[in-house]
Amino acid sequence: MMEIPKIIVIGDNTQAGTYILRILLQKDTELIFGHFKKGKPIHLPEGIYTYVGSALSEKGATSLARRLVRHATRTDDKPPHNIRKEMLSRFQEIELGPPYPLPKNGKKLFWNIDHFLDLDLAEIINVIAIRSTERLESYIAEYLENDTKTQIIEKSLGANDSPKNTHVLHVNADEQWWLNLPNNLMVRFL
Repeated sequence: MMEIPKIIVIGDNTQAGTYILRILLQKDTELIFGHFKKGKPIHLPEGIYTYVGSALSEKGATSLARRLVRHATRTDDKPPHNIRKEMLSRFQEIELGPPYPLPKNGKKLFWNIDHFLDLDLAEIINVIAIRSTERLESYIAEYLENDTKTQIIEKSLGANDSPKNTHVLHVNADEQWWLNLPNNLMVRFL
């Protein structure tokens, strides 16, 4: 079976887009996602998760490359996600974002997903980036929510901008599902 590329970029040449992170959580944990559900601890079973997000600006902190590199950065002196170095190289190669898209003043926890990605036990292992100025985040999140291979851990988690969706999902799928996902997204949304 073919290995899934760590970073897949599809779509046009815009600096904006929607993305899916594939995240490995190495063991069960309880996590408070900031102010989500008034600080209620959420149980996260060990396994694979996906997060759907967007960065719809052509420049600045809300451009696609900067947002993805920010996600691959942890707070303070914690080591970044292993994929970050490859992101920096690949994004420069395909002219996605500025030459050095690291957070200018370090990373502060802001979005629900920041709390998850700041864990040493969580590692971003793949990224699918869809270069498009169209607002696709909610459609893709709903598409993934309705897939039989995904489970909602907590309704509306990670979906500050679209609370009817859930953007952090537990995924119980084989490698073929992940290999097919970029093409399925292109057929459905591009």
